[in-house]
Amino acid sequence: MKRATFSDWLRQALLFVGRGPAVWAGYCLFIGIILSVGRISLALGVFFSVTCLFVGVGVAKYIDLKYSGDYSVRLYWAINKSLPLAVIAASCIVICWFVFMALSAIFSGEFYKIGRFFFYWELTPENLDNKSMWEVTRWIYAYANVTLIFVLLMLTTFASWFSYPLMLFRNYSWSEAKEQGDKAVAKNQKALYTLLGFIIVEALLCTGITPLLTPVLYMLVSTLMYISYKNVFMAMHY
Repeated sequence: MKRATFSDWLRQALLFVGRGPAVWAGYCLFIGIILSVGRISLALGVFFSVTCLFVGVGVAKYIDLKYSGDYSVRLYWAINKSLPLAVIAASCIVICWFVFMALSAIFSGEFYKIGRFFFYWELTPENLDNKSMWEVTRWIYAYANVTLIFVLLMLTTFASWFSYPLMLFRNYSWSEAKEQGDKAVAKNQKALYTLLGFIIVEALLCTGITPLLTPVLYMLVSTLMYISYKNVFMAMHY
C-alpha cells in the first residue's frame, strides 16, 4: 500500500468526468430522479440513495476500465456486479436509521413519525406551488445530504471507508475488509480525514446553498471511494 494525498484523489476523481462524461452525467441525472422518492417514503429514499452511492463505485470502475482500453466491459456488468452488495449495505443503513428514528419518536411521544418513515406523501401543491426551482430542489434533496453524512458516520463506526470496494472487488468478508481498511486508514489518516471533512462540508453546502449539485456530489463521492481504494490498495497511477 502507498501513501496518498486528498488532493491527488480529488484531482483523479475530477478527471473521470472527462474520461466518461456521458456515463458520469447520465448516472448523475439518474440519481437526481431517484432521490425524489424520499418525499414519498423516507425509508425508500434512504435505501435508493445509499444503493445509488455504492453502485456508483462500480460505475467508476467501469469508466476506469473503458478508459484503460477494456472495451469488452459493459455498463450492465458494473451495475450487476455492484448492485447486490449495494442493496445489502443500503438495507443495513435503513435499519440503523429506523432504529435511531424509532427510539427518538418513542422517547418524544411522537409515535406517528414511525409510520411516516415508510410512507408519507409530501409532493403536494402546498409544498410545490409558488416555489422556485432552488427552493424545491433544496427541499427534495435535504434528506439525501443528511443520508450521505449518516453513511459516513456508519462507515467510520462499524466498517471503514475502504470496506465496500474491498468487499466488492476482492470478495473480502466484512471483518476482513474492516481489518484491511482500518490499516489503510491508519496509514493514510491525514488524506482520509481531509476527504471526509470535504464530503461533509459539501453535503452541508448542498443542503442549503447548492442543492442542484446533490446528485453530482453523490457520484463524486462514489468516484472518490473507488479512486482512493485503487490508489491505496492497487498502487497504480494515472
